[in-house]
Order: sequence, then C-alpha cells, then structure tokens
Amino acid sequence: MPKIEPILIYAGQASQAIELYQKAFNAEVKVKMKYSDANPKDFQYKYEDEHRDFIYHAQLKIGKQVIMLCDDCRMDADAQGKTPFMIDLVVLFKTDDELKTAYEALSEGATITEPLQSQTYCSLTCALVDKFGGRWQLMSGYGG
Repeated sequence: MPKIEPILIYAGQASQAIELYQKAFNAEVKVKMKYSDANPKDFQYKYEDEHRDFIYHAQLKIGKQVIMLCDDCRMDADAQGKTPFMIDLVVLFKTDDELKTAYEALSEGATITEPLQSQTYCSLTCALVDKFGGRWQLMSGYGG
C-alpha cells in the first residue's frame, strides 16, 4: 500500500523554514540536499547559480509525522511582495510499476508539471495537477 507525505514548496525559503520548524517543533532533519548536491541530469530546466544553495529535497520528522520540503527556483515573489507557497501530496510507492499505474489514472485530463523521470533521491518520480486541481507528486524507490 502506498504511503502519503505532504511536501511544502517554497520560493527560496526552505532552509529558513527548516530552521523554524526545528525550533518550533524540535523537528529532526532526516534528509537535506541542496540543488548543488543533485545530479544535473535530474533537471528538466537550468537553474541559476544563485539557486545552488536552495533546498532540492529535504525531509523532516516532527513527532511521528514526516514531511518533505523543497525550493522551486522557478517560483518568484509576486508584485505585492507575497512569497508563493504550495503544498503537494507525495505518494510513495514500493515499485515503479505501482507508480506507473497510478500515473496513468491520474494523468487523464491532468497538467503534468514534472514528467516521469529518475532523480538523485528516488528511482522514479513525476508531478502533476489532476483534473480537479489536486497537486500530486509520485515517487518510487525513495531512499529518504
């Protein structure tokens, strides 16, 4: 059976958020990778050198709950100075085949935001917004 974890997505503030959550909740950092730690083949886009220290993938444990965090260097603050923020649900699968089955069902009428691909931290992943507006990231072979 798949496992679901939320992922908090920031526009460059994930490191500061991690520090805050450590202080507020005594959160334990399980994984913390910067963009510069990732395999360049992971990216479907070129990130700027100023984003090297952005959080590519992090995992915190708060009590018994695990959450993921990352920065999306394609997000920018809007004209009113508000910081964009999104929450996706990450579904963790044991096998690539289970992930592909879910992807086939969810992708009908969806907007694919990240195509099926392998990443530094998992064997297969993708992201999409389903036809109802639900934001999903699917991962298999996750070692976090």
